[in-house]
Amino acid sequence: MSDGRLPVRRRWLGWTIGALLTFLVLSIGWVTVRGIGAVTDLQEVAKISSEMKSAVGDGDLDKAETLARRISHHAESAHDLTSDPIWQAYGVVPWLGPNFTAVSEVAAIADQVSSDAVGPVLAAAGDIDLSSLGFSNGTIDLTPFATIEPPLATAASALRDAEARSRQIDADATLPPLADAIRELRSTVTQATTLVGSLHGASALLPSMLGATEPRNYVIAMQNNAELRSSGGIIGAIALLHAENGHVTLSQQGSVRDFPALDTALPLSDSTIALFEDRPGRYLQNITNIPDFTEAAPLVAARWQNRFGTPIDGVVAVDAVMTKNLLAATGPLTFGPFTADEKNVVGLLLSEVYAAVPDPALQDEVFAQAASALFGAAMSGAEPQKLVKALAESSEESRIRIWSAHENEQKIIAESTLSGALPTDTPSATYVGALFNDATGAKMDYYMDAEISVSIGACHGEPTTQVRVTWTNNAPADAATSLPAYVTASGWYGVPPGSVRTLVAVYGPEGATASHIDRDGESDAVQTTMLGDRFAVQHDVTLAPGESTTITVEFQGNGAGKRLTEVAHTPLVNDPKIERTELHCRP
Repeated sequence: MSDGRLPVRRRWLGWTIGALLTFLVLSIGWVTVRGIGAVTDLQEVAKISSEMKSAVGDGDLDKAETLARRISHHAESAHDLTSDPIWQAYGVVPWLGPNFTAVSEVAAIADQVSSDAVGPVLAAAGDIDLSSLGFSNGTIDLTPFATIEPPLATAASALRDAEARSRQIDADATLPPLADAIRELRSTVTQATTLVGSLHGASALLPSMLGATEPRNYVIAMQNNAELRSSGGIIGAIALLHAENGHVTLSQQGSVRDFPALDTALPLSDSTIALFEDRPGRYLQNITNIPDFTEAAPLVAARWQNRFGTPIDGVVAVDAVMTKNLLAATGPLTFGPFTADEKNVVGLLLSEVYAAVPDPALQDEVFAQAASALFGAAMSGAEPQKLVKALAESSEESRIRIWSAHENEQKIIAESTLSGALPTDTPSATYVGALFNDATGAKMDYYMDAEISVSIGACHGEPTTQVRVTWTNNAPADAATSLPAYVTASGWYGVPPGSVRTLVAVYGPEGATASHIDRDGESDAVQTTMLGDRFAVQHDVTLAPGESTTITVEFQGNGAGKRLTEVAHTPLVNDPKIERTELHCRP
């Protein structure tokens, strides 16, 4: 006969389930309340950050410091709300877990940036005139840079760490609104890292590089993206800058006509010879075929020094597309018969000049005038803050490359994107890349476009990274007759007028090897080499107007299959479309 009581085991089970359900309800309420609070705090961080950016830009440091304290309060609050054990426990819940982890990481990054980067940047801002940044009539005041270098170093280090953390957040695993916010955060942190890193590099390098202790001479190589080379384009104009006590002058200009081909090539790496034979070592205009600017730049310096006898302290390479960023800072410029602004300068330099000025010698003169006008405006006519922004954007787009012949300076440059070296894989980012080099002998790359997709995962039990490059000739159908002979090369080098011949190289992660290669689904003759620890595959492609081709390379082994895979590429006239796609394994 029963006394109406449940067996002890069943009572314990009921109590346990009840306790778990109670805990679950309470914890859901707990994380909901804290989540709402954290999101509110993060929204305030975004809003106030925008206000502080304006305050710093206006030079109102008192207001900026007040806003910085508010940012710090909200960022710390968001971090505290999303770092308790209950919130962290929800991070392991299937499907929902990545969203909790992502919010927690975003809050932690905001807290890190506000505490470790904003303060030092404001400290640096207080030691330099933000209205001039030291620029005055072609001279840069080098005195403040020793003061602002330490706080900028602290801020730059904090931002690099924050950027690495932001890359670790798997946005694809979160809900769409949160994924968009994560990508926006990542973009913002990357921009801040680039800008502050550039300012720190400038503060550390400018005094010595601009002749604070001794005069310096730099070769400026201007690359033309209408005829592609690995680092941007063929060297179309070249000049010498002289720097002394912060005063910079354009002391000499030249052209590739001043540098005839060498009978004996300058020394080249095995990988460069494998891809381009010895041409970069014999022709000045082909030196930028070399994928690694730290190999290319000393050759440019040697060519100038051997030709003119001037000892060279460094080389700066810029491409034609960066003039768009510069003119946003300087305003319109006139050179020769042309007037250029930020909207038309790229088309003018890379296309219209050839139609309006058919004589190559006169073209060189126009380009020299353009370079002189840009330099003069940048040094004396540009708003300094806009100029710094233009240079930072160009650096982020890999349109500026710098090499110093002085080892201590080169070590600092090597830590930035300005070095132009092949990327190095790290725990926070693995790289693949695409290099484009013109073999038409013409200026047809103005009409070329690229799409690059990356797929990662595992195929047949092996970690796999697939890189797909689509290369398209968008020249007019009548390009053979409607474009100037200098633009099409008129068949001078065996390429039909209007068609474009390109050497397209694809390289994989460090340590991986190519397991599959095809072009439009078919096997094709290729060149292969090692770029450091990266396996590279190069196709020789010729496309008529309207034609397109797709090259697919799958890499397997060490380094392949990493979720955080980034794409490096030759700077093109039009930025390529880059996307992540789902990996489909071959049978």
